[in-house]
Amino acid sequence: MELRDAPQTIEEFQVRFSEISGSLPKRLRQCADYIAINEDKIAVSTVAELAVAAGVQPSAFMRFCQLMGFSGYSEMQRLFRGAWGQRWPDYATRLQNLKSEGAGSPTALLAEFVEAGRVSLETLASTVDAEALKCSVEVLANAPMIHLLGLKRAFPVASYLAYAFEEMNIPALLHDCVGMLDHRNAIRRGDVLIAVTFAPYSSETLDLAQFARERDCPIVAITDSINSPLRKIGAHILSVSEVDFGSFRGLSATLSLAITLAVSVGSRR
Repeated sequence: MELRDAPQTIEEFQVRFSEISGSLPKRLRQCADYIAINEDKIAVSTVAELAVAAGVQPSAFMRFCQLMGFSGYSEMQRLFRGAWGQRWPDYATRLQNLKSEGAGSPTALLAEFVEAGRVSLETLASTVDAEALKCSVEVLANAPMIHLLGLKRAFPVASYLAYAFEEMNIPALLHDCVGMLDHRNAIRRGDVLIAVTFAPYSSETLDLAQFARERDCPIVAITDSINSPLRKIGAHILSVSEVDFGSFRGLSATLSLAITLAVSVGSRR
């Protein structure tokens, strides 16, 4: 396999990852499968810790890093430490940064988040995969039941879709995991699951998606990466990226994609 220069951004890393992950031998595929779900752990874990978690030898992880274009694990880790550390600090730090930059007034914040939303919407309009959107609408329109799951930041998207389908008399069930119940036994062959998840990806969402896939249920994924682990189980990927301000991300583009999906399915049915 041809070795190339190391990725300089997380986006470049994800593109490179997508290019090579489908042709890796068994041990390196184990590395790739673990990284696909746990990108956030690269910045804070040693290569030995990742190797144990992935069930491989550290030498296999080192080989994986080299195939990605890095000289070794340390170089790959520096990329993620710089990116995640700069972009996603804890909430107390984010608020303090906004205050120190003088950007904390309500009107200033409103202007910044409106601008972030505008850029996110324009990006979605120019990058949406029209064929994936069309296929997603088709499978949802023919589903006897639509199942929905999105947790944490993704929950407003899943709950909005549940509301919209209910108002259009489309059978739908929101799996909200209240009481640690996910209603998985309500999923029947031929139903469709809409899974909404963003990096570092909810393990509960991935688990339910795998459960649905094993029952021959199509999956529509609203996610933020072309390399989402849901791609590996054959999901229809609807990728959407939100521009952040002060490390806070809204849902402007994601909710616009969700309402497009809901109205298209309603019209098709």
